Amino acid sequence: MNIILFHSTYGLRPAVGAAAEKLREAGHQVRVPDLFDGKTFATIEEGMAFKEELGSEELLKRAVTASAPHSDQGLVYAGFSLGGSLAQNVALADEKARGLLLLHGTSDIAEDASVDELPVQLHVADPDPFESHDWLTAWYLRMQRIGADVEVHRYPGAGHLYTDPELADYDAEAAERTWQTALGFLDSL
Repeated sequence: MNIILFHSTYGLRPAVGAAAEKLREAGHQVRVPDLFDGKTFATIEEGMAFKEELGSEELLKRAVTASAPHSDQGLVYAGFSLGGSLAQNVALADEKARGLLLLHGTSDIAEDASVDELPVQLHVADPDPFESHDWLTAWYLRMQRIGADVEVHRYPGAGHLYTDPELADYDAEAAERTWQTALGFLDSL
């Protein structure tokens, strides 16, 4: 599978490279664009401040630019938190998208969005400070209405970015379950 993997608001840190390597070891081709031009951040607040400075429109443009040369291959879009939001937005606009793997993040859904049974898998902490239960319920129903085939996996007690071993949110057991499930999802595409 050809995968494009977008980093979180922390930037392109070693944990993202390690995740890409895990996917490569499972036989996938993975591209990991650096949407922050080499900048990484120690806190979510610093990363979000940079995102605001850069602007959501510019960030989405960078994600589209990174994906466009490979989209004719039928990409699986994936991302961590903010990167998940970007992956969702780009995938829903790409009629050749093969799948969408969201780790810790979702996004608003455009009113005119429509997909043809796009396989989508979301992994999220429960509760998650950035993805409330009400939000996730509405997101799930809206994704189904636009034609996505959605699975949601929740991990009680895990922190927001629980798959990143460099962060306080890390939960080894939840991370292991996430990767096992995600790799099965990718193999099914």
